[in-house]
Amino acid sequence: MLKISNISYAVEGRPLFEGASATIPTGHKVGLIGRNGAGKTTLFKLIRGELVLEGGSITLPDRARIGGVAQEVPSNEVSLIDTVLAADKERAALMAEAETATDPNRIAEVQTRLTDIDAWSAESRAASILKGLGFDQPEQLMPCSAFSGGWRMRVALAAVLFSQPDYLLLDEPTNYLDLEGALWLENYLVKYPHTVLIISHDRELLNRSVGAILHLDERKLTYYTGPYDQFVLQRAAKRAVQAAAAKKQDLQRAHLQSFVDRFKAKASKAKQAQSRVKMLEKMTPITAPEDAARVVFTFPTPEELSPPIIATEAASVGYGETIVLKDLNLRIDQDDRIALLGKNGQGKSTLAKLLSGRLEKKNGKFITSSKLRIGFFAQHQVDELYVDETPIQHLTRLRGHEGQARIRARLASFGLGAAQADTEVGRLSGGQKARLSLLLATIDAPHLLILDEPTNHLDIESREALVEALTAYSGAVILVSHDMHLLSLVADRLWLVKDGSVAPYDDDLQSYRSMLLERDKPAGKQKAKAKAPVKRASRDDILALRAEARKCEARVEKLNDMSEKLAKKLADPALYEEERLDEMAVWQKKYSEVMDAMDRAEELWMKAQEKLEKASA
Repeated sequence: MLKISNISYAVEGRPLFEGASATIPTGHKVGLIGRNGAGKTTLFKLIRGELVLEGGSITLPDRARIGGVAQEVPSNEVSLIDTVLAADKERAALMAEAETATDPNRIAEVQTRLTDIDAWSAESRAASILKGLGFDQPEQLMPCSAFSGGWRMRVALAAVLFSQPDYLLLDEPTNYLDLEGALWLENYLVKYPHTVLIISHDRELLNRSVGAILHLDERKLTYYTGPYDQFVLQRAAKRAVQAAAAKKQDLQRAHLQSFVDRFKAKASKAKQAQSRVKMLEKMTPITAPEDAARVVFTFPTPEELSPPIIATEAASVGYGETIVLKDLNLRIDQDDRIALLGKNGQGKSTLAKLLSGRLEKKNGKFITSSKLRIGFFAQHQVDELYVDETPIQHLTRLRGHEGQARIRARLASFGLGAAQADTEVGRLSGGQKARLSLLLATIDAPHLLILDEPTNHLDIESREALVEALTAYSGAVILVSHDMHLLSLVADRLWLVKDGSVAPYDDDLQSYRSMLLERDKPAGKQKAKAKAPVKRASRDDILALRAEARKCEARVEKLNDMSEKLAKKLADPALYEEERLDEMAVWQKKYSEVMDAMDRAEELWMKAQEKLEKASA
């Protein structure tokens, strides 16, 4: 197990950890969460031994291998598949030795060890990981130098996943993945055979891929069992208990102090007053939890335009002589919330550039409202901020006539307070830079806001604030994001960009997720399914399927009622008193079991509905 004992560490005099402790059981998948700048990445460096603790200790099992994603794979002429295979250093060394060894005994030892580590299936395993992260077969044979830095980061992720370290430490791995890659990683981590510790602000990943949450808050570490949504409930209950205990202690202090003040001067009561003074001195102060400053985004409101604000007819777009998308017949109204789906390289960014006016159509019609204003946010814009200027200077360049007070108010409306407003951009966190870029993209009150991966570097609170802002926003929104939680709450229309075209995707995001995971199953199973004869369902079959669907629905409703009752039980502050901790653990376990059963029941219900729909078609 990974044991963190009473650690202390500070950066430039600012304490990040003070007496922090936690234990990560072997084989567990744990999400490390906390506000941006709290010290999550620093904790990873301490675990890897890259930084030296000021106090306390971090212990791991002997000979445990720790793995994390390299900064980037070098731009060299080695193929992607060979780069990934080389990450398993033991296999690479044994394969090389097998070519040169002459001693019969040593040859036998090498071959036995190669068999033990399943070396002969390594190439197919590496290819499968690369495919899941977006590289097709021809690309896997190409040199690393043929890919940009973002794609080489995917190769670095593939390499560490392939090497299968005993402790896999991942720091925001979905920041350089598209939705398809993020969904594949979610599924892969569930099956990963060793311990995983992952820094992430992606709620879907934290709910699907981990079984515990390690929360870094106020320089302490707290370990919670269960996925992220369960952590939210447990923490809320714990904070309620802490607030109630603090209030109770304040009343007790006031009562004791009142007695002391009234009777300390009376000789007959002096001893009693003195004993109460000692009681006050011995009291360990209980501090009520502070409510964190609310994270906000406030988008300006555009005036209403007549629909449609954009329309295309048989339009095509591309680069030079190459057509990327053709026969585009699209319409966007001001109240649209559209998510673009599709693999990287299919043309999502090209479509976004066309709609934002950054790329001209090749042919066909492209009609926009004459007064249309468009806001555009992409990750590269965050990297293009002036690092030696402050946010104040960025806004003054655009809105100098508004005055300092108004400019500071604009920054505050995006969560950039006085301290951040006067700090050079180069010293701001990734999340603060993203906030500034979002402010710059929306400063003109656009009628259409195009957001390409807006949640990269934003913590969970900021992502929730972005969801609220986009929900309240009165302009149109086009989203490209790997964050399923954001897409599911904001988008009400889905467009699939695939094979040079853009078409509405009529199913929901969960269906899209299921389709992608189904596609990644072994080809043999898919072919076997495809060859199965199509048989028209009889009336009795349909009645049986309806009964099964109703049965599944009833089970989901029953489990939902049970989960609500257990959630209320867990929200009872009295349950968290010291003498009831064992009882609390039992109820938490029951809640976790019910939530697991709910997931399975919902999946069975969905399958039953799908079977019924196919049979009725």
